[in-house]
Amino acid sequence: MGGFLAPTFLDSEMSDFIPQLCDHVRRSAEAKTRLRIRGGSTKDFYGGAPTGVAVEMGAYAGIIAYEPRELVLTVKAGTRLSEVEAALAAERQMLAFEPPHFGEGATIGGTVAAGFSGPRRPYAGSARDFVLGARIVNGKGEDLSFGGRVIKNVAGYDVSRLMTGALGTLGILTELSFKVLPRPAAHVTLAFQLEAPQAVEQANLWAGQPLPLSAAAWQEGVLRVRLSGAESAVKAATARLGGDAMRDGDAFWKDLREHRLPFFRAGLPLWRLSLPQAAAPIPTPHAQLIDWGGGQRWVSGELDAVALRASVAAAGGHATLFRGGDKSQGVFHPLQPALAKIHKRLKEAFDPAGILNHGRLYDF
Repeated sequence: MGGFLAPTFLDSEMSDFIPQLCDHVRRSAEAKTRLRIRGGSTKDFYGGAPTGVAVEMGAYAGIIAYEPRELVLTVKAGTRLSEVEAALAAERQMLAFEPPHFGEGATIGGTVAAGFSGPRRPYAGSARDFVLGARIVNGKGEDLSFGGRVIKNVAGYDVSRLMTGALGTLGILTELSFKVLPRPAAHVTLAFQLEAPQAVEQANLWAGQPLPLSAAAWQEGVLRVRLSGAESAVKAATARLGGDAMRDGDAFWKDLREHRLPFFRAGLPLWRLSLPQAAAPIPTPHAQLIDWGGGQRWVSGELDAVALRASVAAAGGHATLFRGGDKSQGVFHPLQPALAKIHKRLKEAFDPAGILNHGRLYDF
């Protein structure tokens, strides 16, 4: 490696950052030295434990281009998520997938690499749906651009979206382009006293109607629904649905998004169950919090991974050990053989030496 370490990037001019990053990755691949990609380190808890020589991306930051009239934003991956959201808010626009921060240092690159989306996800779309393009450095040290404002995707792959949720195992994100949306003019949160099965049924019934839904979550006998849109639409929907208007509705959704509700503070292993929207409740010995109108369910407590994943799979979903707990049986739901083969081939194509964030997603 010739003594070339990731912190060297911080001493370089930003115009030299990507060429030096490419050179560093090429040298690392030749030496079989694993690299750990770091932004704000706010999501180190997620996935397998980070290992390898740190590649610090926080210095490669700043908005490259923002065209409010075109609803397009291009930004360097090390830019803080809070800075991106502030720039959009100044134009009354937003990242529609409502990403969680999980810490002040959260970067836009880490947000996309983790693939996290907030309460608005089932009604507006996921992080993957809003990524228009990506510039990456792959495991061969090649500087590549896909989609968006740059070039068309190649070989039939929507590569920019492929990077979303890959946890940096396929490439180091350097620049990203997004479709952004206008912020709603009005919003209100309504509360309804319902048990879990009835709450999921009701949320899905409303989702199939012309209502301005933007979030639906259930906990401890209460279904909370957020309406967002034009003032007239929100007012009409509020009158139609009834329920109790919440004064602290905004705070509730932000605390849910950032896992600041008491439910998430127990210090116990946290499981995320991803299920079909209208799936029946998954029985567990611990209380659950249901988000996304039924599509995402959180369970906090010690659980048998094999038994839990079997019951979730039978319902058409998958289970992830989101935070804490024993990761020896895998953080993510085991892949079916055919899907595992595809994952391995993609890894080999983008990172043949296996040096990028090894083990963060799967053990290959």
